[in-house]
Amino acid sequence: MLTTDEIGQYHRDGFVISRGFFASDEIALLGRAAREDRELDRHAFGRADGEGGTVRLSLWNHPGDGIYGMVARCERMVRSAEAILEGEVYHYHSKMIMKDPRVGGAWAWHQDYGYWYRNGVLWPLLVSVSIAIDPATRENGCLQVIPRSHELGRIDHLQSGDQAGADMERVEAVLERLPLVHCEMDPGDAIFFHPNLLHRSDMNRSEHPRWSMICCYNAARNDPYKDSHHPRYTPLEVVPDSRVREVGVTRFADSTSDVAWLDVREDHSAETGDRSSP
Repeated sequence: MLTTDEIGQYHRDGFVISRGFFASDEIALLGRAAREDRELDRHAFGRADGEGGTVRLSLWNHPGDGIYGMVARCERMVRSAEAILEGEVYHYHSKMIMKDPRVGGAWAWHQDYGYWYRNGVLWPLLVSVSIAIDPATRENGCLQVIPRSHELGRIDHLQSGDQAGADMERVEAVLERLPLVHCEMDPGDAIFFHPNLLHRSDMNRSEHPRWSMICCYNAARNDPYKDSHHPRYTPLEVVPDSRVREVGVTRFADSTSDVAWLDVREDHSAETGDRSSP
């Protein structure tokens, strides 16, 4: 679980990186499952960045019983999210981000709540956890954040090509007053970040991939007031941390078969950029 100091840093800066949140063997199992998962690959869709690159990602709502589900449902993830949001949480969605060498595209400056607001989520009582499967470096397009930008509240987002991003006139003014941080991470590190934190990433111009899995949690008391392509409150069955290894080892062959992929054709939020990710 996150420590008290880490939770304090999250609330102060809008994000915190927990080093070694998952062990190397757990991340190896997750990475192998993802890279050999034909269904994940088949359901992947791309977002052009306007710079000649494309980010591929796959998206799903309910975690299931495979290794993806064990990561999202394990105690260290859920209890940390509950400590941050001070109450029960449920799984809002997860996604696999696949930034491939030389072609993995950039993401514009944005806030996740800039999109989720449109789904009937009244308060920004959500948290995202991005888990590094590969090393995340400046060269391969690691996450960039503006500390304390979550204090600004929700910023207007504008559509530009395949992506919707935060109003750049305002972002440029923010960058004159607040620092920019490159979040370089090793496999197994996890960054917890606020839905109003401004973040982006560069194109992967290196020879090395940058894959990551992002799990998003919503507070149970923040149940959206209307239906959307992401779920309303659904009780989350928490599992022991040991289940990540157990499922990864014993059920590897079919560990991802229970995921209910979100069909891109039904994801109308693409019009407002909800597929955007770091």
